[in-house]
Amino acid sequence: MLPLVIVPTYNERENLPKLLGRLLEIPNLRVLVVDDDSPDGTGVIADDFAASTNGRVSVLHRHGLRGLGRAYLDGIQHALRTDADVICQMDADLSHQPEQLRAMLDAVQDADLVIGSRYIPGGRIVNWPLRRRLLSAGANAYIRAICSIPAHDCTSGFRCWRRERLAALPLDKVDSEGYAFLVELLYLAFSAGYAIAEVPITFIERERGASKLRLSILAESAIVPWRLALSRRAASQAAPSRSVALHRR
Repeated sequence: MLPLVIVPTYNERENLPKLLGRLLEIPNLRVLVVDDDSPDGTGVIADDFAASTNGRVSVLHRHGLRGLGRAYLDGIQHALRTDADVICQMDADLSHQPEQLRAMLDAVQDADLVIGSRYIPGGRIVNWPLRRRLLSAGANAYIRAICSIPAHDCTSGFRCWRRERLAALPLDKVDSEGYAFLVELLYLAFSAGYAIAEVPITFIERERGASKLRLSILAESAIVPWRLALSRRAASQAAPSRSVALHRR
């Protein structure tokens, strides 16, 4: 197995060295840091690791339009040009524990997508206030209800994909910019009939740096599930009319 993990960064200089050190303890794992021109020098730290880790760390520097979704899309396209056969996603703020990636890599041998889940038996959340817990649980229930996705943790950013299955998704049609990108990509995988597994993780609230969660991101996350569900309904309604037209010919 040749896994590669994509780590988007913006002002994570306090967390990135610890994260990379722990990730590099996993044999054969490579890391792609996608830095959005961080003013705190995160990109420079990533470059230093890239120069000293014999190719196991690489850096994609992005300029101009930013956002988590765009960063992941650029990172995925870059990763698909490598020989990695498993492509993973995780946060840079140490909320995702690198050591738990091992169990996810084991699970992806029998699945197309593995989600590191906070909401299955064995999953935990550490240091979140009640308000944040309720918001996250409510968001997941909202997404499952509207999009009919059976996964328990639809908003988890800790994921492992089989390369060929990720490459087969219509990535050029994904246009969500914030955390809703995670929901849209999961929806595409579910709609394509992919085998999706969940592995319990311990999610720990960041200790250093500032959260990137903004009101505009929350607003997009509320709208995207409806857009996805309505597009599916429109496609299903259009299908019979197309078949009738073909039959008449």
